[in-house]
Amino acid sequence: MFPIIPANSVTATGRDKGIFGYGLDASGYLSITNLVSNTGVVASDQAATTGTARTGLYACEYGDSNGIFGFGESYTAVTNLVSNTGVVSSDVAGVGTARKEPGACDYGGDKGIFGFGKSAAVSRVSMTNLVSNAGVVATDVTGVGTARSGSMACEYAEDKGIFGYGFTVSALCALSNLVSNAGVVATDVAGVGTVRRLGAACSYDTNKDKGIFGFGTISGGNTGVTNLVSNAGVVATDTAAVATARTYVHGCEYGGDKGIFAFGNDGPTPYVSMSNLVSNTGVVATDTTGVGTARNMGAACSYG
Repeated sequence: MFPIIPANSVTATGRDKGIFGYGLDASGYLSITNLVSNTGVVASDQAATTGTARTGLYACEYGDSNGIFGFGESYTAVTNLVSNTGVVSSDVAGVGTARKEPGACDYGGDKGIFGFGKSAAVSRVSMTNLVSNAGVVATDVTGVGTARSGSMACEYAEDKGIFGYGFTVSALCALSNLVSNAGVVATDVAGVGTVRRLGAACSYDTNKDKGIFGFGTISGGNTGVTNLVSNAGVVATDTAAVATARTYVHGCEYGGDKGIFAFGNDGPTPYVSMSNLVSNTGVVATDTTGVGTARNMGAACSYG
């Protein structure tokens, strides 16, 4: 007999690998990528992609097995699709307000959303752009919630998303905004945990129904604290850091039920490549020696 596979099982969801891409090092903007295996092993640099080298972008999943990088410095809206084998496409002309430091996550099980950020004309924005299950980015949707940049975003409850943290026009914050399974962004939820920006987030758990925010810039330095997100979208208080505190970190899922944070700026060293695995219970591991070009301000998503 064939085994019965639950509809919400890891096997059914796919996207069990990850990709880190783009960023900044001492030489300038980058377009290199590093693939993450389904066991959380980061591969060495792939040759530069055909996309525009940039920093301050974000990435998310769409479809059953694909991803998308989008937006970034210097105030662009170009996107680059990621195939189900981790190949990054050439630039797709930008749609929506050009900006940097948005957040992005998937929703509805097969779609994505970019939201918030900083544009050249306005210091902080709150508009969003939906991504179809074919990777097509839609025009701006009027923003809901406090305008901010440097927020983090991830999935929860299998088909919903959450944006959290960031920098408003005047201060760091811990606000969050839930995203429905139809891509509708809700009003602000009062912040929980250390106020910060420019960390990373990803989902975890066997059912891919929980999330985790981690790392970031705080007043006076960097942090390594994390905050778990329940399958109801509730953000928990801080979990003490076990990894090197840093900012400009990238994060994504791998293995169907786990996550990984990597790269960033730890303060003394502006470009690092260390990584930290996240278990399927949301436990962050200590530092793993970095692989690939040390850098910060890139992005990551899952694929496969």
